[in-house]
Amino acid sequence: MAPPGPAIHPTALVDPQAELHASVQVGPYALIGPHVRIGAGTTIGAHSVIEGHTTIGADNRIFQFTSIGAPPQDKKYAGEPTRLTIGAGNTIREFVTINTGTVQDAGVTRVGDDNWVMAYVHIAHDCQVGDHTILANSVQLAGHVHLGDWVFLGGLTGVHQFVRVGAHAMTGFHTRLAQDLPPFVTAGGNPAEAQGINAEGLRRRGYTPERIAIVKQMHRLLYRRGLTLEAARQQIEALRGEVAEADADIASMQAFLSAASRGIVR
Repeated sequence: MAPPGPAIHPTALVDPQAELHASVQVGPYALIGPHVRIGAGTTIGAHSVIEGHTTIGADNRIFQFTSIGAPPQDKKYAGEPTRLTIGAGNTIREFVTINTGTVQDAGVTRVGDDNWVMAYVHIAHDCQVGDHTILANSVQLAGHVHLGDWVFLGGLTGVHQFVRVGAHAMTGFHTRLAQDLPPFVTAGGNPAEAQGINAEGLRRRGYTPERIAIVKQMHRLLYRRGLTLEAARQQIEALRGEVAEADADIASMQAFLSAASRGIVR
């Protein structure tokens, strides 16, 4: 007797070349293309379209009416076999759209693990989304955007192409983000302005008061002392060694600032 295959609704259209783990569930009227691979325990909602060279890991919950792996919305795209990879444990809600990459970048759009992607979110070509992020309703990521781990983008946030958002950063409702947002920083407005640090998020992730105090000092140096960016970086570097567990946070901030190519939200 042949082993049981995926639980595919009889109205779904799954290409015979697609690779689905035996525990995958596919809802009514879903469409899955030939170059798609889906890992164990993932569920695909009704009317979803998953196409392109797309790899989806284990234990994802993909809701109805999503469009995943469609070609990039880039006029330079000429049909190259670019890719989309999605990790494990993600929740992807209704009407989310995620496109494959372009050869003008690395050729792959990536979404990591344990992300919470709410309805109507768009993740454009070549975006790199880390782990444990929350993208609230109608967040729009233009092409080539990079999000660090634990980023939280408030509803209707729009992120300009090539912008980078550092780990643990957060935006408020209806934020327009056109410059890089450093790690730990909260921002809001149109255009975005820095407002503070994501202290509550850090506490929930186990940061000690002493470690949070160093993050607050970095914020003051960047935003409250009237320093140039280079002068702020020098003083941030001088914080090393005050709290041993915060040295990694200082290194993260310094690496982010040294790579900022669009300027930072000030």
